[in-house]
Amino acid sequence: MMTTAGAALDSAIAKARTRLLPFLILMYVLAFVDRANVGFAKNVLQADTGLSDAAFAFGAGIFFIGYAVFEVPSNLLMYRFGARVWMSRIMVTWGIVSACTALVHDATSFYILRTLLGIAEAGFFPGIILFLSNWFPAKIRSQTMGMFYFGFPLALLLGSPVSGLLLDSGNPFGLLPWQWLFVVEGLAASVVGVVAYFYLTDRPAKAAWLDASQRDALDRALREEDEHKLAHGPASVLAALRDSRVLFCALIYFAVQMSVYGVVFYLPTRIAGLTGGHVGTKVGLLSAIPWIAAIVGTFCVTRMADRQGNHRSWAAAMLALAALGIGASALTSSVVLALTAFCVAAIGFVSVQPLFWTLPTGYLGGAAAAGGIALINSIGNLGGFVAPNLKGLAEHWADSPQAGMLSLSAVGLIGAALLLTFRHAPRSSASVSHHSVPLGERPGP
Repeated sequence: MMTTAGAALDSAIAKARTRLLPFLILMYVLAFVDRANVGFAKNVLQADTGLSDAAFAFGAGIFFIGYAVFEVPSNLLMYRFGARVWMSRIMVTWGIVSACTALVHDATSFYILRTLLGIAEAGFFPGIILFLSNWFPAKIRSQTMGMFYFGFPLALLLGSPVSGLLLDSGNPFGLLPWQWLFVVEGLAASVVGVVAYFYLTDRPAKAAWLDASQRDALDRALREEDEHKLAHGPASVLAALRDSRVLFCALIYFAVQMSVYGVVFYLPTRIAGLTGGHVGTKVGLLSAIPWIAAIVGTFCVTRMADRQGNHRSWAAAMLALAALGIGASALTSSVVLALTAFCVAAIGFVSVQPLFWTLPTGYLGGAAAAGGIALINSIGNLGGFVAPNLKGLAEHWADSPQAGMLSLSAVGLIGAALLLTFRHAPRSSASVSHHSVPLGERPGP
């Protein structure tokens, strides 16, 4: 029979999901649309500005350099000031910078604005992961993060046709279609950023929309988890940054992101090439199909993983599935078969991500979680810089258009093998905190 405290905890989790997740998903949708819309604008942007393929690939990827450099500082500032303030700041500034991409006129301006976009958005994703770990206990964290990750396919499911429609919209206000695309999607993020300041709540203890019993039950459960993490994992930012498990997770996440962005940046143009058309409404609608499959797949996979409790093996299987789908997409000239392969890949690389994040959040707590999660994400997201450049180099070296996607497929298989070797091994005495940390205090860096 469920206790009163257990019932209060379950009702608090349900209420938090209902209130927080839809808004967090909206934030993620806008973040990813503003990150990936350059893939939709690729052809017309190059035609109007004279960007070469190499310049586009470098500019598309350089976003991740600024993102990586400022990731850890940004997440530590969020830990200090709270999600409500910092997430609002991130969204407002990145929306403005994204809208300013309409001013691109040559390679230099493209590089500068993509770099500034990375700096502005730095800390957003690890901040969300930290925020979710501050709200949802470990027993349901995989499926909760899986629901948040719906924002990834939704961004491309909704963003694909919307971006296509904006590119087909003529010349509103005298702007070229690709300029209109960046202005509309960028300013939408800034508006939601202002709303976030008034809507988000940093922690359960501050949630006026939970009743007292719900606040106490959820806060107690999360504090007990944090106490265990701080006693058995790195207890400070510096300890987390040199923790071997954190660095190993970063390497795995690098392979995951190579798979993700190898597809995201090139799916629209690949579909356009197979259909013999330009990247517009038709291609946008076709490109949305894999993201529908990803939503269904992620919903099912994360729930099965939570029930079985074997997130590592599930994550490895999903990353291997993504790699096979990516490879298969390069080996067919059929639109139907290519879309099927992209569906398989999308299910794999979307569902692997919430499964992956249960590994580091399972032992990182307090300030160590803020620093460790940010480091993993910053190093991992460099895969977004390497992916388009590796794809181009492989195609040039092998003189084959298939070589690029096959090289990204190989990276995904390596990442799956690394996941199978990951262990929550106890740390050495030199780097484990042997004294308990009062739950009401935050360990300093």
